Amino acid sequence: MEVRISIVVALVTLCVYVSGLPDVIRIGGLFHPADDKQEVAFRYAVEKINNDRTILPRSKLSAQIERMSPQDSFHASKKVCHLLRSGVAAIFGPQSAHTASHVQSICDTMEIPHLETRWDYRLRRESCLVNLYPHPTTLSKAYVDLVKAWAWKSFTIIYENNEGLVRLQELLKAHGPYEFPITVRQLGEGSDYRPLLKQIKNSAESHIVLDCSTERIYDVLKQAQQIGMMSDYHSYLITSLDLHGVDLEEFKYGGTNITAFRLVDPEGPDVKRIVRDWSLGDGRRKTDSNLDNNTFVKAETALMYDAVHLFAKALHDLDTSQQIDIKPLSCDALDTWPHGYSLINYMKIVEMRGLTGVIKFDHQGFRSDFALDIIDLSREGLKKIGTWNSTEGVNFTRTYGEAYTQIVEIIQNKTFVVSTILSSPYCMRKDSSEKLTGNAQFEGYAVDLIHEISRILGFNYTIKLAPDGRYGSLNRETKEWDGMMKELLDQKADLAVADLTITYDREQAVDFTMPFMNLGISILYRKPIKQPPNLFSFLSPLSLDVWIYMATAYLGVSVLLFILARFSPYEWDNPHPCNSEPDVLENQFTLLNSLWFTIGSLMQQGSDIAPKAVSTRMVAGMWWFFTLIMISSYTANLAAFLTVERMDSPIESAEDLAKQTKIKYGALKDGSTAAFFRDSNFSTYQRMWSFMESARPTVFTMSNVEGVDRVVKGKGSYAFLMESTSIEYVIERNCELTQVGGMLDSKGYGIAMPPTSPFRTAISGAILKLQEEGKLHILKTRWWKEKRGGGSCRDDTTKASSTANELGLANVGGVFVVLMGGMGVACVIAVCEFVWKSRKVAVEERVSSILHDT
Repeated sequence: MEVRISIVVALVTLCVYVSGLPDVIRIGGLFHPADDKQEVAFRYAVEKINNDRTILPRSKLSAQIERMSPQDSFHASKKVCHLLRSGVAAIFGPQSAHTASHVQSICDTMEIPHLETRWDYRLRRESCLVNLYPHPTTLSKAYVDLVKAWAWKSFTIIYENNEGLVRLQELLKAHGPYEFPITVRQLGEGSDYRPLLKQIKNSAESHIVLDCSTERIYDVLKQAQQIGMMSDYHSYLITSLDLHGVDLEEFKYGGTNITAFRLVDPEGPDVKRIVRDWSLGDGRRKTDSNLDNNTFVKAETALMYDAVHLFAKALHDLDTSQQIDIKPLSCDALDTWPHGYSLINYMKIVEMRGLTGVIKFDHQGFRSDFALDIIDLSREGLKKIGTWNSTEGVNFTRTYGEAYTQIVEIIQNKTFVVSTILSSPYCMRKDSSEKLTGNAQFEGYAVDLIHEISRILGFNYTIKLAPDGRYGSLNRETKEWDGMMKELLDQKADLAVADLTITYDREQAVDFTMPFMNLGISILYRKPIKQPPNLFSFLSPLSLDVWIYMATAYLGVSVLLFILARFSPYEWDNPHPCNSEPDVLENQFTLLNSLWFTIGSLMQQGSDIAPKAVSTRMVAGMWWFFTLIMISSYTANLAAFLTVERMDSPIESAEDLAKQTKIKYGALKDGSTAAFFRDSNFSTYQRMWSFMESARPTVFTMSNVEGVDRVVKGKGSYAFLMESTSIEYVIERNCELTQVGGMLDSKGYGIAMPPTSPFRTAISGAILKLQEEGKLHILKTRWWKEKRGGGSCRDDTTKASSTANELGLANVGGVFVVLMGGMGVACVIAVCEFVWKSRKVAVEERVSSILHDT
């Protein structure tokens, strides 16, 4: 029973199929005289489908070709009506927007499928049109994603006609009103584009989005090359999907970044097979299909090939679901083809792979889900460097190693112009009796650094001084840079190598390598003045309070000892030991003896007087303990006070500078140091900036050398704020100066180059290699501590610190003064004692004489 049912179903299916599509299915093609490639692709696709019986097993396609002028809408309508009368199932083309709209109107009226392969932004969902060209909005989004991936801050759009602006409308919307707005310029009608390109060059814009016909791309690029707009720093985004068909041989070695999207991969197996079939075809096909020597397939040509296959596949799928009859139609009648909309809907739900990738339509009937190759011009020609699709966006497939190798190959054949300024020790003129020219006239850290980098990467270089001798600062009013920055932005120099600080403003304008030297802002000031030793410096180990307390303790202990000795019976002795019952007892601790006992103990000398009673011995023991600690502390501290030099510095940090107004301080005018204080939010630095800005005469200098001279001549009345590395260089040679305090910030010196320079990665890698090998440290030691008088102050400091300081008379002179003063006082006392005793004796003798006389 089941076998019978299967046979019946098969017979019914066979009957339906036999009674479905006719043996010959006519399809119409409308082509202009210049669309010979489109016509060849149309014919070839029909031939391939007829030879492949799996697509339309019992039917064959018949190509009905009509040629017409691209501007003749009237004859286009006539030819469409002629095709409808012949009984075509679909109409392909034309490529001209002027005639396509009329063809589309007739097809919509007669419900005949209309297949297009051209860019058209006027797409409608409710129509009989099927356009295989990528959806304009989605294609424009691809340009937006690529520009964002490159992080272009500004660019110029060069367009040929108004369609170009429509094609790039998403790019115009996405960029927005930035500080550097995009520029839109239109190509002229003539063939000379140099005036327009010169205006773009003078604007210093290096990013170009070029939207023009494929035929004009070569001429635009060639004239751009002639005026110098095809350098290493220029980047071109070509909106044409057929850049691989343009002869770019002359631009392969210039280093210019020329990038485009590609819908058709010429290296794809299907494309290669088709090109091979065309090249091996008959003589007529060879003549008609002269597609750039049969090596180039345009996107619209491949789309026409895919459109015929899409039609055939959709027709086959529709045939399996309903019976289709194709009949002639008249433009004057009201009849329509009943299967037209069904066939259109099938084409919009069919998913297939063609020469232009996966072909499928979204729910609105537009081809918005597609993939593009990102191609870039290299020395080997156009190479695929990535892909783009509507869901994932840009995906670069070129590895870092491949990109780095390509850049290094470009560098090895280049001669870079290196901009710098005269700044010790980075770049200085050589001292020579002969006249030197070129690179030989310069020497310094920066010169050696660029030499080491060139040795690693293999490029040549020419050193050029910046005309104005400035590092580069932004004029806030005119928005223009000066100095080395201007040289880079005007592309008059490839590199800027000097003590150029990496700042935010500079980073926004140009590219920097990784820092080759780290540093910070510090203060250059004169060395502290050495204070002459005090005559009574031996008193310095103890403060005045301690000396007063010691004197008070000395007097107090002496008096206490005197009282206790008087009070204690054990301190009274018999002056005559032979007399057991003396009338008078003696006490050795008189007030003078008590003072002598305590002073002898304090001076660590002792005396012949010794306490006997327990109470007086307790007082003596505590006093000796006290003197032991005090004398030991005094002795230990005395050594430091006699040997250490005393320096007097009025400032020790930036805070000390900010708190006073006597000492003026400034920085290099319009330099990174001045910008640091100007833009700082820290209150101390804001106060310092206000002081510097309001100071009269100005505290800013035109160069670091001027600032150093001002510190030397100021004799302590001026301090200069500059980079710590420059301060290190100065104080190695000028022994009067020193660095005060630590670093106020942290930053670095880098090699600057024009924006989006392709060489930044390679040069940064060379700097990193030099750092790992210790070459950067060697270079710094050479130019800071060895060359040009370096190390002179360091040698003096080392010699002074290697030996102990000898004590001079000034250090211990006070002791001699005390000794001499004590000797003098002793002599005076001796004289007084002699006079006193003589007077006393004289008085006694006079009294004795009087008594004797009486």
